[in-house]
Amino acid sequence: MAGHQLCLIIDFGSQVTQLIARRLRELNVYSEIHPFNALDGDRLRALAPRAVILSGGPASVPEPGSPRPPAEVFQLGVPVLGICYGQQAMVDMLGGRVEGGHAAEFGHAWLEPAGRHGDDPIFSGLFEAGREAVWMSHGDRVTAMPDGFEVFGTSPGAPFAMIGDARRHFYAVMFHPEVHHTPNGRRLLENFTRLAGFSGDWTMGAYRDEAIAAIRAQVGNGRVICGLSGGVDSAVTAVLLHEAIGDRLTCVFVDHGLLRQNEAQEVVGLFRDHYNIPLIHADESARFLAALDGVTEPEAKRKTIGRLFVEVFEEQAGTIGGAAFLAQGTLYPDVIESVSASGGPSVTIKSHHNVGGLPERMNMALVEPLRALFKDEVRALGRELGLPEHFVGRHPFPGPGLAIRCPGEVTPEKLAILRAADAVFIDQIRRHGLYDDIWQAFVALLPVKSVGVMGDGRSYDYACALRAVTSVDGMTADVYPFTHDFLRETANRIVGEVRGINRVTWDITSKPPGTIEWE
Repeated sequence: MAGHQLCLIIDFGSQVTQLIARRLRELNVYSEIHPFNALDGDRLRALAPRAVILSGGPASVPEPGSPRPPAEVFQLGVPVLGICYGQQAMVDMLGGRVEGGHAAEFGHAWLEPAGRHGDDPIFSGLFEAGREAVWMSHGDRVTAMPDGFEVFGTSPGAPFAMIGDARRHFYAVMFHPEVHHTPNGRRLLENFTRLAGFSGDWTMGAYRDEAIAAIRAQVGNGRVICGLSGGVDSAVTAVLLHEAIGDRLTCVFVDHGLLRQNEAQEVVGLFRDHYNIPLIHADESARFLAALDGVTEPEAKRKTIGRLFVEVFEEQAGTIGGAAFLAQGTLYPDVIESVSASGGPSVTIKSHHNVGGLPERMNMALVEPLRALFKDEVRALGRELGLPEHFVGRHPFPGPGLAIRCPGEVTPEKLAILRAADAVFIDQIRRHGLYDDIWQAFVALLPVKSVGVMGDGRSYDYACALRAVTSVDGMTADVYPFTHDFLRETANRIVGEVRGINRVTWDITSKPPGTIEWE
């Protein structure tokens, strides 16, 4: 982003490259991820980074045609840090040697100090306990260092696990400092940014002012419409735009009948009453439910809902008249994933509801004020803008709503049961003070009925599943470890308070192999 000191991350396709950027942002250092194949010398000089980090990746440096950064990276006169594959690429390009066929390392390893590791500020606070716990994931390894490099740390499978040329401020590590399995990884990255002279100028207060100025410069005297889903991304986008252009913004909130209990009233009340933002509340629940009648296949559900969103949004936008801009809550992970380092297609796990297809059909220009931010930064910006904490910190909610938490056919009866059960579950989580510890929690209504005994009579009602996970960014997730007492209390409440459910199960599947949502 213009005006900020930049740490450039060159991506070679690692699954955890985003974590490097996130760790740097946590240190108030602005970073951008660029694929290796989208950079050349001219582009590098135009970006003018204060430092460069070379990411990990799945390729093998000894293989012909394996990726490399532009040679100009090492001619910029700025510090460079190579991580895993980035270390190997750096070593190979600077005259060292990388080989395969040696003992691989995957997972936990111990890094032992070597050489003059205490003489360089990159090692401040490291090795204080004699050795460091690190996380490895490599098959190849460095077998000879380039001229000017020294070895600073070793591991059982990597005799050159940490190396550096202190004179040129080139450093390289075989482990991954960006993952939480390397406890002192953040310290290493912090030392690197200090060595590079970063002042820590990346704050949400500064970003807010810059984003407002950028919106005003782009929009001028024009009008903007914003599709409001009720989620934190679109909410922050709307409030930021309102600060920038006032009543020249109109939000469109489409109620598709698949929202959680009282959610439509909450969203409309927040924006219409609290912020006084012009808002069109389009109650299209009957239309969506009619289109979903008899639809059971998950992808068909998602595509049906996405198509109807487009239709309704176009109709409502037409009633506003004169809007030249469409605002979206696009985030930085969306931008990164659209330009993969490999350039190849990714497997589609599920379709995602998005309004990205609208501008071409509606002849409107996009306004995306959050496209430089990660999810946690969006929440921080929301707090900076004064959004209520209960709204900023709410769990993610999918665009298709409860339809994908209701496997099988979606009916008004099943949605009513699901809403009631979900409300009890979330109430339980809040009562026990667990809400902020959980990334996402919900109830799924299973497409089966079972026999039960309620009172002195026989019941034949639906079963439901409780789902709650912890995560950093939703890419991977672990089950939240509820106590047995919590689960028993919650199950008793759901069966006792929700007519239509007589059996409660607990989904303990991680992601992968499962996904967070059921469909």
